[in-house]
Amino acid sequence: MKKIAAIIMMLVIAISMTACAPKENKENEGAKDVPTTEGKLIVGFDQNFPPMGFVGKDGEFTGFDLDLAKEAAKRMNMELVLQPIAWDSKDMELKAGNIDCIWNGFTINGREDKYTWTTAYMENEQVFVVKADANIKTLADLKGKTVTVQADSSAESALKDKADLVATFGNYLTSADYNAALMDLESGAVDAVAMDSIVADYQIEQRGDTLIALEESIASEQYGVGFLLGNEELRDKVQATLEEMAKDGKLAEISNTWFGKDVTTIGK
Repeated sequence: MKKIAAIIMMLVIAISMTACAPKENKENEGAKDVPTTEGKLIVGFDQNFPPMGFVGKDGEFTGFDLDLAKEAAKRMNMELVLQPIAWDSKDMELKAGNIDCIWNGFTINGREDKYTWTTAYMENEQVFVVKADANIKTLADLKGKTVTVQADSSAESALKDKADLVATFGNYLTSADYNAALMDLESGAVDAVAMDSIVADYQIEQRGDTLIALEESIASEQYGVGFLLGNEELRDKVQATLEEMAKDGKLAEISNTWFGKDVTTIGK
């Protein structure tokens, strides 16, 4: 009897300990792994993409898109967190929750179904940049030349639709970022760089017109703010804020600061 009583007592104690222990379920376990960005707007951007987003001479992040994001976050009463990313890792960063959106000269065209987008806030073209003193004036002049493009960029996507043109290149290379690509162009390692015209214009001005952009463009496109597919709640907040900024003239003001004119398209 004593043995039976002892066994019963042990069972009662075990059951009591189990009942008092904190319960863990799959829902709670998953929640621990989901990053929370409540109250924050974490913007992913390429820090080598002036004038949209880059490191300024003072060592701080700056740029047209980053100024737009800063103003939008302020109006939404959210803390802005600027998160530089490797451009070819942007999808991974977004899906992992490391960033809330991609806001950095991000082309909508060809990616319409891959992200949840704001409406376009400006237009752009993909062009080739060459040395000003090079004997390259048209796309036909790129025959046999070495051409480079940033990996996973809009220019690379645009050139996938120009297979006949690419076939004429002597070499077709990819670069980690446009700063490196333009340095290769200046050194003579490559003959042309395919890139965004808005960025090309800025880089040409910074380099004292030693470079030029060919008049023939590769493709026309539009820039928007991209969110994880299905994140309509945050997209709608940013969209409404951009529309408010367009209406009260703040978009135009920021654009004039960077480009000397209003290049934005919301409300136009």
